[in-house]
Amino acid sequence: MTTALEQLADQGYLVLPGVLSDNELEEIRATVDELLAREKEHPFEPKDGPPSSGDSEIEKFFSDSYTVSRAELDRLMRRVRHTRAENLGTPWPVPPNQVIKMFLHLPILFDQDKSQRVQDLPAKSERLARLIEHPQVLELVRGVLGPDCVLSDFSVNCIGAKANEGGAWHVDVPLGQLPEPLPDFPLTVQNVFMLDDFTPENGATRVVTRSHLLRRKPSWISGTHPDEVILTAPAGSVAIWLSNTWHRSGPNTTDRPRRALLGYYSRSWVKPFNDYRLSIPRSMVERFSPTLRYLLGFSANCPALRG
Repeated sequence: MTTALEQLADQGYLVLPGVLSDNELEEIRATVDELLAREKEHPFEPKDGPPSSGDSEIEKFFSDSYTVSRAELDRLMRRVRHTRAENLGTPWPVPPNQVIKMFLHLPILFDQDKSQRVQDLPAKSERLARLIEHPQVLELVRGVLGPDCVLSDFSVNCIGAKANEGGAWHVDVPLGQLPEPLPDFPLTVQNVFMLDDFTPENGATRVVTRSHLLRRKPSWISGTHPDEVILTAPAGSVAIWLSNTWHRSGPNTTDRPRRALLGYYSRSWVKPFNDYRLSIPRSMVERFSPTLRYLLGFSANCPALRG
């Protein structure tokens, strides 16, 4: 534990081999593949909402930031308009490129529909939700962020076959909205359960060693970095990195997708990416441990005053 935390603090990342057994992998892959297939056939599609004069600027931000198809871009804009209507048409006081990403909708399909993410995972699979409190992972996360840290996001990420570009270099929310120099301590920690072997050819995550010590943000561009490390490891391994470590998904030049589960934890006083209290059925929550419930936001939010 101490050695692992020391490596995280020094290098900014860590790989733990053999966290998941073969039986666990088989079960998790089956659940993930079912979710991917179902949502590829029926992507998240809320009702629309009224247009706004700033919609063209939002659409341009999406098209400049992500490699999305026309159909997914149209779905993104419908999600934005629907959510804005639910929020009484309240506008953002800053342009789209300054809006914190958790206030926007992320693409469900990207890399021109070759790649896919599944969001709101704790509400969709009780089996997968229990990985949020995996003892090896949670011990390290709490060692960095403190025992009262919470879950910010938990999702499936599938880099599709022949998705040859890879993601853009970045640091994690909310660092993208903070001025430099960035804080000299991590606000969030991300982990990846590798459901397939991570290789240089199939989209394994790239990180820049010790970049968390630079206290600045990388340019939002793809491509190799002279100091990058490719996080190669067999399926069942877990990679962990600090939010201020520069990272990106690599290109997948193979004929098979690369699947992973992405966990994202934050300090208790950082606004989470999701409010899982609103989406997880109460009957499911009642079966969760107190630890998992707290990580999902129960007793970890300000109480509503109704007096």
